[in-house]
Amino acid sequence: MNIKSMAVGPMGANCYIVSCEETKEAAVIDPGGDAAKIISYLNNQGLQLKYIINTHGHIDHIAANEELKEKTGAELLIHTQDAAMLENPNLNLSAFMGVPVRQQPADRLLNEGDEIEIGNVKLKVIHTPGHTRGGICLLAGDVVFTGDTLFAGSIGRTDFPGGSFDEIIRSIKTKLMTLPDDTEVYPGHMGKSSIGQEKKYNPFLA
Repeated sequence: MNIKSMAVGPMGANCYIVSCEETKEAAVIDPGGDAAKIISYLNNQGLQLKYIINTHGHIDHIAANEELKEKTGAELLIHTQDAAMLENPNLNLSAFMGVPVRQQPADRLLNEGDEIEIGNVKLKVIHTPGHTRGGICLLAGDVVFTGDTLFAGSIGRTDFPGGSFDEIIRSIKTKLMTLPDDTEVYPGHMGKSSIGQEKKYNPFLA
């Protein structure tokens, strides 16, 4: 498995391109903007984009969905409980940012325990509500992509529609902190961490 991280969009959200080294199939996680930059990397590496995966439905993680889908033919995936956010500018927060965005529906809706195959790479869906109702993390071996659920030393905001502080803490403690300590954390914003580091130093998890 190869992982390419790039900061995209005006919010500098982390977009991850996950690819299978053997088959050259790829998935883009949270394309929050800069579709041309993402496509350029895919082309330069000879990758075939199979899936676009949103860890949740906020605009800084979905903005480039449609351009990527149009230019690559990839399928768009999001959790069942965040599906409506793609089409609702108030829920995806684009109206709040001053540029209302309504996107087409996802091609496939995800649920807890689903597996997404990219060549020989398998991403397991972990439903982690709290930042949004349908927020997910994606586990691939000793790596977990946490979207806006868990950050290095922090957690996602819970003051937007569908957010819940109690839920996000429950999600993190019961579904993420139970992973091995050496599991690498690739969050939706800021730098990488590990489950062990977050157990020790994240003030929200004390």
